[in-house]
Amino acid sequence: MKEPKNLPKTNSEKVGDFLAQVKKTPSRIQRESTGRLVFGMDATASRERTWDNACQIQSKMFRATDDIGAINVQLCYYRGFNEFHYSGWSSSGEELIKEMANVSCLGGHTQIAKIFKHALEEHRTQKIRALVFVGDALEENADELCYLAGQFGVFNIPVFMFQEGSNSAVMSIFKQVALLSGGAYAPFNSGSVKELQDLLSSVAVFVAGGHKALEKFEKSDRSRKILTLQLRK
Repeated sequence: MKEPKNLPKTNSEKVGDFLAQVKKTPSRIQRESTGRLVFGMDATASRERTWDNACQIQSKMFRATDDIGAINVQLCYYRGFNEFHYSGWSSSGEELIKEMANVSCLGGHTQIAKIFKHALEEHRTQKIRALVFVGDALEENADELCYLAGQFGVFNIPVFMFQEGSNSAVMSIFKQVALLSGGAYAPFNSGSVKELQDLLSSVAVFVAGGHKALEKFEKSDRSRKILTLQLRK
């Protein structure tokens, strides 16, 4: 069903749409293991203004899972000329924040495919439960990204794509990646940091405890009630 035209959605509705997709994501939670989440970021020059916000959001992700169980996160980012870096696995938000604080953004083209390929290699070594990507641009072959997204779908690894800004071409590919992997897509901007915090915290809760944990997380705060009243796509 086509969405009505000329009716821009509020931030709350965008948050709601995203969580509706998360709720439809198949859960493969194994209680005896720790949830592993690859967190990929664009660290090119265009994102320098929002990098500090990303550090704060990382901290909130970990705190959101305190009552559920451990979650291990690996930070991946690219910048400059073919620079690609990834951290060790950590269950400490403070450790990752310190690492991010030492990163300076540097101009260059996107390398999203490198993050995707790296995450798939990590999964072959030890299962990961989800991949999050935060970025604002796309300067790569879209077909390759969609092909990799399909592999995530085969392995039941949802990819959650977060787009900073409103570039329509980027939006189209990010949505396709989310769809092919069984994940979800959400846009954000400098004025919707709180919404992004809620979304990423919800993904972390989902990785740590599945759908039941996500529902409990929503009920813990009245401001999240909108997340339970979603449009089904």
